[in-house]
Amino acid sequence: MPIYPQQLVILDRDGVINQDSDAYIKSLDEWIPYPDSIDAIARLSQSGYIVAIATNQSGIARGYYDEAVLTEMHARLTTLVETAGGSIAHIAYCPHGPDDNCTCRKPLPGLLHDIQRVLGLSSLSGSWMVGDSLRDLQAGHACGCRLVLVKTGKGAQTAQKDLGLNDALICTNLKDFADKLLAGRLG
Repeated sequence: MPIYPQQLVILDRDGVINQDSDAYIKSLDEWIPYPDSIDAIARLSQSGYIVAIATNQSGIARGYYDEAVLTEMHARLTTLVETAGGSIAHIAYCPHGPDDNCTCRKPLPGLLHDIQRVLGLSSLSGSWMVGDSLRDLQAGHACGCRLVLVKTGKGAQTAQKDLGLNDALICTNLKDFADKLLAGRLG
């Protein structure tokens, strides 16, 4: 069965699904999901949306943790979502630092293109990009995604700025976004 871009919800991780930290999420013990975020992902999945994650993880390049620790965090996330009755189609991450000149680090759209390739989509236009920072929204904008800023993580601060992306919707958190999308209130 083909996947259509309108069925795809791309989520940033830190600050959207789980608590964020300026000191980085460096261990499985520090990875703490927000209340209701796991259920929101499961509900989206159960309703026919394909959920993918695009996350910058420069803590790897900075030496704060390694890819094995990141794999543990993503395994926990996947298990929690599956236990709640949902699924995550793909997790794309950038292990590079801001000065590494990679093509995947948001605000560049490389992570989203990875998701597009893995899911076999010809376009991401019309997909949803949910993030808590301007760089999340810029990556989504570059791919023609519908943009949602959540006020968790860095989102409340981001909402105070002139984003230059007037079409971005603002939601309280991931649960609020899922509630509105599933109720048909986001178009």
